[in-house]
Formats: sequence, C-alpha cells, structure tokens
Amino acid sequence: MNLTQPTGSHVTPPDARESGPLRRLLRALYAHPRRALVGLFLFVAVAGAFGGPVAGALETEGGFAPPDADSVRAVERIEAATGLEPSPGVVLLVETPPGTGDDAVDAAAGTLAGVEGIARADAAGTALDGSSALVIGTLEASANEEETAQAAVDAFAEDDGVEVGGGAVASLQLGQQIEQDLGRAELLAFPVLVLLSLLVFGGRAAVLPLVVGITTVLGTFLALTGINELYGISVFALNLIIGLGLGLAIDYTLFLLTRYREELDRQGATFGAVVTTMRTAGRTVVFSAATVAVALATLVVFPMGFLRSMGVSGAVVAVVAAAAALVVSPIVFGLWGAKLARRRRNDAAEGRWYRISHAVMRRPGAIAAVTAAIMLVLAAPALRSEWTPVDGTIVPPGQSARVVTDAIDSDYDSTGTTPVTVAIAAGDGADGDVAGFASEASSLPGVTAPAEAVELGDGTWQVDLEVDGDPAGADARSVVAEVRELAEDSGTDALVGGPAADFIDQQDAIADSLPLAVGLLVLLTMLVLWLMTGSVVLPVKAVVMNALTVGVSLGAITWIYQDGRFADLLGYTPNGGVEPANFLIAAALVFALSTDYGVFLLGRIKEAREEGQPEREAVAVGLGRTGSVVTAAALLLAVAIGAFSTSEISFIQQIGIATAIGVLVDAFVVRSLLVPALMGLLGKWNWWAPMWLRRVHDRVGVSESA
Repeated sequence: MNLTQPTGSHVTPPDARESGPLRRLLRALYAHPRRALVGLFLFVAVAGAFGGPVAGALETEGGFAPPDADSVRAVERIEAATGLEPSPGVVLLVETPPGTGDDAVDAAAGTLAGVEGIARADAAGTALDGSSALVIGTLEASANEEETAQAAVDAFAEDDGVEVGGGAVASLQLGQQIEQDLGRAELLAFPVLVLLSLLVFGGRAAVLPLVVGITTVLGTFLALTGINELYGISVFALNLIIGLGLGLAIDYTLFLLTRYREELDRQGATFGAVVTTMRTAGRTVVFSAATVAVALATLVVFPMGFLRSMGVSGAVVAVVAAAAALVVSPIVFGLWGAKLARRRRNDAAEGRWYRISHAVMRRPGAIAAVTAAIMLVLAAPALRSEWTPVDGTIVPPGQSARVVTDAIDSDYDSTGTTPVTVAIAAGDGADGDVAGFASEASSLPGVTAPAEAVELGDGTWQVDLEVDGDPAGADARSVVAEVRELAEDSGTDALVGGPAADFIDQQDAIADSLPLAVGLLVLLTMLVLWLMTGSVVLPVKAVVMNALTVGVSLGAITWIYQDGRFADLLGYTPNGGVEPANFLIAAALVFALSTDYGVFLLGRIKEAREEGQPEREAVAVGLGRTGSVVTAAALLLAVAIGAFSTSEISFIQQIGIATAIGVLVDAFVVRSLLVPALMGLLGKWNWWAPMWLRRVHDRVGVSESA
C-alpha cells in the first residue's frame, strides 16, 4: 500500500460538480441578491411571527425523571385515584405577628382555596419562633400548574405578609427568570459581539454574522413551534438555542467569508469565486453542522424530557445555522463582491501560525506528552464529581419560592409534607396486608415516625413516610431503596415517589442509557470524519482529543460549583455537587464544538495535502490558513455562550461556563499544540485506512480540493 497517496483524492468532473439544482440556486442567489434579500426578509418576518411566541409555550416543569419511572407512575396512580396531586404545589409563608392568632392563617387559606385549580388549602405548621406559619395548597390533577401558580401569586401580590412558594410556583418563576436572563445575556453579549465582529470581519462584512444569527434563531424557533406540538420542549432549551445559534452563525460565516476573500485574491469578484468558496468552505460547513447535530442528537437516547429537549434543540440549531449561512453568504457575496476584500492581507497572522506549527512538529512527542499531561491534570476534578438533584436552591434568592424554601429549612422542624410517598395497588380485603406493609416500612432505618396506610379509592392506598434531612438526600434515597426492596420481597404492588425516588430513577436512567449514547456519539462522529478524510486514524485521534477537552471543561465546573468557589461572584448557592443533566449537556456540547473546529482545520490540511504538499508542510499550511480564524471564532462563540454564565439559575451558568472553557481550550491548546504535534508524530500514518475501506471512500467520500 502506498501510504503517501491521499485517500479520497478523486476529483469529480467540473461539469458534474457545477450542474444541477444546487448550482442553479447558488447562481440565482448570487445574480439577484436584492430579490433574495426580500425573500430572506419575508422568511425572517414569518419565522418571527409564528416562531417567536414559542418561548411562552415551552414546558416549564418536570423533565428530569423518565416518564415511565416508578416515581412518575406513583404520582399518576395517586392522581388517578384522588383527582389530586399527591404533594402540595403551592406553599404560603404567612407572617403571624403577636396578637394576630390564627386570623392571618385562616384568611390566607381562604384566599388560596378560592384560586382556580386549588382543590384545598390547609394549615401545615408554625415556625419555631412563632413568627410565621405555613399554608399548603393541593392542586387538582387536571389543573394547569403554570396558570394555577400564576393565579396564586397574583392573589397575594398586594399582601406583604404572605410569600408564595411551592413546586408549581418555583417552576413558574424559573421560566420567568430564564426570559429575564436571556434579555440580560443578550444585552451584555450583543454589544461585545458586534464590536468583535467589526474587528474580526471588518467593515460591512460584520453584517453577515448578524443576519445569519437572526435567521438562525428565528428559524429554529419556527421549527420548534412544530416540534413542540408533537413533543413538549423544555423552556431551558431557549438558552441553548440563542447561545449556540449565534455562536455557530459566527463560526460558519467567518469561515465562508475567509475562504471567499482568498478566492477574491485568486479569481476576483466572480461567480467562480463563490462556487469555489461553497464547494470547499461550504462543504466543510455541512460536515461541521453534521458533527454538531449528531453529537447533540445523542442526548435523545436518554429518556428524560429535559435532555431530549436539549438534544433536539441543539441538533435543529446546527442544521438551521448551516442552512442560513449557506444561503445568506452567497447573497452578501453577490451584493458586495469586491467590497468584502481584505483591507490588508493577513500574511503576518498566517505566517505566525505556520511557524508555530513547524516549531511544534520539531519536538512533537514531547509537546504532545506535556500538553496531554496538563489537560489530564485539569480534567482530574471531574473524576470526583458528585451528582446532586435539582432542589429549591436552583431558584434565585429573592424570588418568593426561594424565600419560602429558605424559611422552611431554617425555621421549621418539618414542612408538613413527606419526602417519600408510597402508592400501593391492592384488591378488596387487602386492608391487613397493606397495614402490615405500612408497619414494616415505618420500622425501616431513617423513617422517623409511624405511618398509616390511607385508602384513596379504586383499590389504591397511600403511605407517607417521614424521613429526616433533605427530601432528596442520602437518608431519603436509602429509604426509597429499602421500601422498593421490601415491596419486591413481599410481592406488594407498591410504587415509590417523591424527590428522592425521582433522583434515583434519573440516575438509573442515565446509567442505563449512557453506554448507548457514548457509543453513538463516538460512532457517528467517526463516520462523519471518515467521510470527510478517508482516514480511520484521524477520527480516532479526534475522539481522544475531544474527550480530553470535555474532561477539562467538566473538571472546571466541578472545581467551581461542587467546591463552592466564586459563589458570591456568580450568585449561586453551593449544594456540594453538580446536577447530572448539566454534566451530560456540557459534555455533548463541548464534544460537538471541538469536532466543529477540528473539521475546519482538517479540511484545510487535507486540501493542502491533495495539492501535493508534504505531510508536515500540509499541516503547517492548514494551521496557517485557519489558526487566526479558529481562535477568532472561538472567542466570539465563547462570548455568545459564555454570556449565560450571568444567569441567576446555577445549572444554566454551569453549561455556559463549561462550554466557554471547552471552546477556548480547544482553540488555543488542542488546535495549536496537540493537533500539529500528533500529526507531525504520525506523519503519513494519519491518513491510513484499510485498502477495502479506501475503495469504499473513493465511491462515497468527498474531496475538499478546489
């Protein structure tokens, strides 16, 4: 086998490459840019009109436990028997100054009971110092939680002596907080992005990422409007849509513009320059979008609605961003042409990256070893990460739901609710068996008080077990496991619900789905990279380097959030761990974007190699042509996504910070040092593939050469 011969180096005849509907569409966009802009404006207007309202229609509750989990089925069983939710959805914290007696509590309970969707309101305990009391509102099972929570908040809006909290109110206020955070993030990031775009793109070209970004975000909203009708999307996906949409829009347009400027120098402001740009950089954008989409789409393997929402939204954003860039860029090229040329050549920057690459490849083994070792050290904190459930501390301080949660934790012995709920299905005459099960469950370690079985009707019984500590803490989780084991041993049809059961079911679902998700992520990423390069070595190497980058980003959020660092600066409440869904989303997102930048660099290296450059020279030329562009794109994307570190919701912060760190490490460390070191070390073996696989690639792969 001649390893010096480039794989996939076949060249499609020009007529075949340039004929067909895609070329006709490209010519139409280029030749009639003003008409195309009118069509684009109409699309954006329609997308804004029909897709813009989707933000208010997204799911604001749940999504962190599998829909078929025992904990979810326990709730459904109780709701079916009673027509009521099993745990209070609204909790009032009522001030009880000396001399007021029960009047304030009775008045608050009466007002809450009159709220539509509230089935009943009951007093539920007094603070240790007597300064306040709790009133709990149970929702009808058929009630709209968001509307009921909003009605409860409105009912006490003028009453300074009552704070409104509870699970339904927390979900409502989280949704409202996300909208506020989005507005603040855009306000902070947008001026910075505009300034950086002016510096990086130069002059009127800075309009290009702005137009593509708006088209991407609104186009994604339009697509999700239809998807949301079939499958409920979580409101938390909004942050990902806007941050990733703007970031990818900047990346794709920057690479297209950079290549077009190169072709302007070679071919002038001709249609041929546009064709070459779209055939090379445009094709690479397609590969990039494919890698990002498949990486994020692997999140749909997990059964939790929150993760599936992020996976679907991320995949749609990647596809829409690529489509928008590939449509808008030819329009702008046709409209302004030579006016987009570089004011000054970027030879200095290209030369700098070219020299860095050759310097690295002079000692590739040492530099690869040192770089990998440092990245492993930075990734080490991720190995000691502790997963913690979503709890009341996720609600920002100052929100009424958080005020109620904090007051209950500090001022009350018990909330009046139970962290572990057991729903038992039993036939007629099973009173004794159910009572015996309740007695055995009450004697389990961690249960603090005897529990009775309450008949709900339709052969359903409910047992509420009081457990000390956090509702989803270690004691409660231990009780859940023991109750489930007791039910299995006794043959009792018992389903266990509550926060601890939700968290256990979430962890079990992640553990069951993780091998398949990781396998698909690696397999699909390697498939796309093989189609692009024809090599089996480069995809494997890319996966390994991406894993290192992911480890560094996850290590950073473990070091910050689990260890409680910068809590005052970032405005979060440490809870001793990291929410597991954040871990998975951050990992998938960083992996996707690392592959994204790798695709651009490999595309230019492969092109230089197909032009006949020696191995190391091709690497240096590829890095010289992309180094400054990749670093600029990484900075812009880090600003776009990192802006969400300003969110007052801690797990949105975590995703933003992890992604920003991962993108910057990948651009400044991996692409600058590790990639040229490893490619220099392996030489022609970078492009190795079995002969039969090379023949397959010659038929189905593509060439990146112009």
